[in-house]
Amino acid sequence: MWNIPNILTLLRIVLIPVFVLLFYLPVEWARLSCAVVFSIAAVTDWFDGYLARRWGQVSPFGAFLDPVADKLMVAVSLLLLVQSEPTPAFAIPAAVIIGREITISALREWMAELGARTMVAVSYIGKFKTAVQMIAILLLIYEKPLWNIPVYTVGFVLLYIAAILTLWSMVIYIRAALPSLLGERQMGGSLERK
Repeated sequence: MWNIPNILTLLRIVLIPVFVLLFYLPVEWARLSCAVVFSIAAVTDWFDGYLARRWGQVSPFGAFLDPVADKLMVAVSLLLLVQSEPTPAFAIPAAVIIGREITISALREWMAELGARTMVAVSYIGKFKTAVQMIAILLLIYEKPLWNIPVYTVGFVLLYIAAILTLWSMVIYIRAALPSLLGERQMGGSLERK
């Protein structure tokens, strides 16, 4: 359990309260510090999975904790950002992203009970969505223009792109799970209702 990939995953969870405290600090460098913490979390998200596979340290504990850490950091970040700018234009994509994460987590859990979890395994569109989502949140956290680039505006546009990709990937997962959701199973090339 206490291998480096799992420790990196736990680090992401430990960073969440640090992130929240920094977000509310009444100092000029608070958002920059939050962006750094979020970047560390995003890098360890990729790095822990890579190391676990590379070193053959994939474990049930890590497989459970990794997506939990990801979803917690994303949900907390979006909640803080919406709280700092409580507008429908911001709340809608945030609600879509958080709602999708809850829906797909429940779907994966249910499919695992049926022994069909691989039908809703992470897809390429899901990975691309995650990358866009992380960049969007990072830019929104940092918010200040950089080299005359309107960082906040770019982050806002990417958040909507992430929300669209979120819905797209959710449709893909639900379509893959639909036979099981409808109580059907694949038998010799045809669907048979259970």
